[in-house]
Amino acid sequence: MKKKMIIPIFVSHQGCPNDCVFCNQKRITGVKDVFDERQIRHHIESYLEGFKGDKTVEIAFFGGSFTGIHPEIQKQYLKLATEYIRKYQLDGIRLSTRPDYIDEDILKLLSYYPVKAIELGVQSLDPEVLEASQRNHTAEDVYKAVHYIKNTSIELGLQMMIGLPKDTLIKSLQTAKKIIALKPHTTRIYPTIIMKDTELENMYHQGTYEPLSLDEGIEWTSQILPLFYEAGITVLRVGLQASEEVDLGKGIVAGPYHPAFRQLVEEKMLHEFILKVYEDNGEKPLVVYANQRIYQSLIGHKRKYLNDIKKQGLPIQFKRANGERCSLLLESEGRKLNDIPIPKYLRSFEKHSSSE
Repeated sequence: MKKKMIIPIFVSHQGCPNDCVFCNQKRITGVKDVFDERQIRHHIESYLEGFKGDKTVEIAFFGGSFTGIHPEIQKQYLKLATEYIRKYQLDGIRLSTRPDYIDEDILKLLSYYPVKAIELGVQSLDPEVLEASQRNHTAEDVYKAVHYIKNTSIELGLQMMIGLPKDTLIKSLQTAKKIIALKPHTTRIYPTIIMKDTELENMYHQGTYEPLSLDEGIEWTSQILPLFYEAGITVLRVGLQASEEVDLGKGIVAGPYHPAFRQLVEEKMLHEFILKVYEDNGEKPLVVYANQRIYQSLIGHKRKYLNDIKKQGLPIQFKRANGERCSLLLESEGRKLNDIPIPKYLRSFEKHSSSE
């Protein structure tokens, strides 16, 4: 299978009719000025330098509501992307937008170009959360947009956020389940981060909003992520992507940010699974064999879970197995626990890295 590469073109905050409380797209994308044609060409060509056709490549318009941009400007972006797609036989165009900026006329315009995927920024399907986040659209707008897109051949992506104003774990789980019921091809899960120069920052300083801690963000996501894995929905990203401003903390005020957030979540999921097996097996000694990738997740970031098990005095051992199969071998007192179902999400641990 070919590796996947995304060439991101950030249309910073273009097309957005309002500022949601969490949004400062100039900081999130690391882009402060809109690309002109010359800059876009240089950007695309820098990605394609030495390209040998050994990857599937998409040109992606992120960072704003693409379909909210004036149609003539949309066409300029789309024509330029199409030129490179045809020249290099690339995979297509991916774009992100708001649910209330999708209708039949917009999709008709997009149909003239090789648009492969549309990602909708759903964020939440809870009315109270949408209102408190100043999204200025409803859950019904999401359902309408999904209906329109599903009547085309374009792939559907649905993004969600956790920890928004008025959000709870139950509400986020409900949003995830409703998104899964809509059967998108892909999803992204973003914990809410307080960025500088946003309304959310003002709310934080005024004491009207408290972000999730890193541990809370990991806990919430560790309950949400398996739902998508079990449903067979590709999870393109978990957590905000590191950029110079974000990774160095220049743009972040507070919130559950970590450059390896997805890894921390998956380690938590795996740890909870192992503890459940141990408890279900009558708390008898347990030996867990795993390949190198899974073994690292078992012991945890900075050996967190290995140290936790030692501190608790639990008779659980982690050992490296031969081979690279993405599976676990569980043994207790010399007996293989073949009847323990291994979660589907373990097979996803090694698949997502090419999409991030």
